[in-house]
Amino acid sequence: MMKKISILGSTGSIGRQSLDVISRMSGVQVAALTAGTSVDRMVEQCRQFVPELAVMATKEAADQVAAQVYDLPIRISYGEEGLVEAATMESADCVITAVVGMLGLKPTLAAIRAGKRIGLANKETLVCAGELVMAEAKKHNVEIVPVDSEHSAIFQCLMGSHDKREVKKIILTCSGGPFFGKTKEELKSVTKADALKHPNWKMGAKITIDCSTLMNKGLEVIEAMRLYDVPLEQIQVLIHRQSIVHSMVEFVDGAVMAQMGSPDMRLPIQLALTYPERTVCPVEPLDLTAAPLTFCHPDLEAFPCLRLAMDAAKQGGTACPVLNGANEQAVAMYLDDQIGFYDIYDLVRGAMDTVPFVQNPTLEQILDADAAARAYVRSNAK
Repeated sequence: MMKKISILGSTGSIGRQSLDVISRMSGVQVAALTAGTSVDRMVEQCRQFVPELAVMATKEAADQVAAQVYDLPIRISYGEEGLVEAATMESADCVITAVVGMLGLKPTLAAIRAGKRIGLANKETLVCAGELVMAEAKKHNVEIVPVDSEHSAIFQCLMGSHDKREVKKIILTCSGGPFFGKTKEELKSVTKADALKHPNWKMGAKITIDCSTLMNKGLEVIEAMRLYDVPLEQIQVLIHRQSIVHSMVEFVDGAVMAQMGSPDMRLPIQLALTYPERTVCPVEPLDLTAAPLTFCHPDLEAFPCLRLAMDAAKQGGTACPVLNGANEQAVAMYLDDQIGFYDIYDLVRGAMDTVPFVQNPTLEQILDADAAARAYVRSNAK
C-alpha cells in the first residue's frame, strides 16, 4: 500500500474523491496538492490534510492560498514548475495524475523519472505521448495503475494473465452518454445543459462533454492501445447503459472476464493506492437484481467523434495529439457558448486534415502539434 500521495488536480472530481478515499485509509498521508484557481477548495483541503506542498496555477491564486494558511507548515508554489515539484517530491511514493488535458504530460513524465507509482486519471498523457511515457515507465521500472473506471477494469481482468498473447480482445464499455439513441438530426439542436447531464457518472464539465460526443471513448481506445500494448484491431467499444460492467477482456480460449461494480470512482482510485492488495472500500454494494445488463454497438454516424479518434489511432504519430488538442480547445469553446455541438467534430476533423503529420514525433514535436491544433480551432471557429 502506498503511504504518501501527491494529487495533481486535487480540487477536481477525481482529486476530491481521491482525498475522500485517503481520509478513510489508516496510515496514508498527503504529500502535495495541486489545483488551478479554486482557492477556497484548496484552502479547505490544506486545513484538512496539511500537505507539505500546495500548488496553484497562478501566482495570484497561490498568494491568496498562502494568506489563508499562513499558520500551517505548508509551502506554497504555482505554475508548471510547482506542478513538477509536486510530482517529484522525495517523500511521495505515488502520484495521482488527475489534472485535465495536456497539462498532465510533463509532470507525469517527471514523476515516472523520479520512480513514483502513477495512479493515472489523465488519459491525455497516453493519448498524446503514450509511446514515450510507456518507454520511460519501463526504463525506470515504474508501475502505472489506471484510475479511469474502464481501464481499471481491464487492469483487473488482466491480473491473472501473464502473457498478452492470451488476450484476444479488449472490450471497452460505454454508457452512451446523455444522447444515446438520438439521431444525427436530433443532435443538431441539443443544448449545453443537455450535454452536461450524464446519466450515471458525476464528473467535470470537460469529460462530461467528451462523453456526450463519445470522444471520451475514442480517447480511451487510444489509451488502451498504449497501456496494454495492443493494436486497434483488438479493441472493441460496446454501449452498456447501466455502467455496471466497467469493461471486459476476451481471451483466446473464448473466456470473457468482466469487472463489475457500482458506478463509483472511489473503487478504482483506492485500488491504485493499495494494489496488489485490496481493502474495504466505502462503495455501495452492487445489486445484480436491480436492472438487466444490455449491450449494443455505438452509432458512428450520430457520434462521429468516436470514428475520428479511431482514425487517429490508426495513423498514430502526431495525429493523436492533434486530435486531443483540437478537441480540448473545441470543448472549451463549446462550454463557453462559442460553438455548437457538431462544431466540435468539424473543428477537430479540420485540424487533423490541416496540421502537418509526423510519424515518430519527439516530445517537442508532440507539444508543437498540440499547439497547432488549438490554434487551428481558435482561428476556424464560426
